[in-house]
Amino acid sequence: MSNYAMTSVRGKEMMSFLPDYYATSRVMSANMEAQGQELDALWQALDGTLEQYFVSTATWGLEHWERELGITIDASKPVAQRRSVILSKLRGIGTVTVSLIKSVAEAYDGGTVEVTLQPEAYTFTIKFVDTRGIPPNLDDLKAVIEEIKPAHLAVEYAFTYTQWSELRQKTWGELNNFTWGEVMTRSWS
Repeated sequence: MSNYAMTSVRGKEMMSFLPDYYATSRVMSANMEAQGQELDALWQALDGTLEQYFVSTATWGLEHWERELGITIDASKPVAQRRSVILSKLRGIGTVTVSLIKSVAEAYDGGTVEVTLQPEAYTFTIKFVDTRGIPPNLDDLKAVIEEIKPAHLAVEYAFTYTQWSELRQKTWGELNNFTWGEVMTRSWS
């Protein structure tokens, strides 16, 4: 029996296709290990490339998505924010409806959003229900909403904050470890 320990997944697989008498050969084991490591690296690279074809798994390929959709490339933004901008842009193609605006806003926020129309005032409101405080990528959302909404409509944004009634069961001592911003944007229920 060979004392050579194979670590390559593909190397072990290739070795299993060879006649049994090669199982004791250190030369053949080393050969299959070397070739297997190369194939493992190739498969890993192929899987990484395939991930770039889907916005939800793309990393280094986000730049290609942004360029294709005419989005300003900002590599300093977190990957999740860049993905939400791309998804929102993809969802924002077509006739503008309340459900489209809701879908686009939820792609940015990652939570529930309510969209209400006030046709008599030529405006609509986007309310962030699940997110406490102002979402971190609100400026990106505003830019996309301005791009897809009808020109005659104004948009307003409504945010959800902690209500005093939610804090009544808390003492000042329990809240002492939090900043005022954390107290107002955290869900206490």
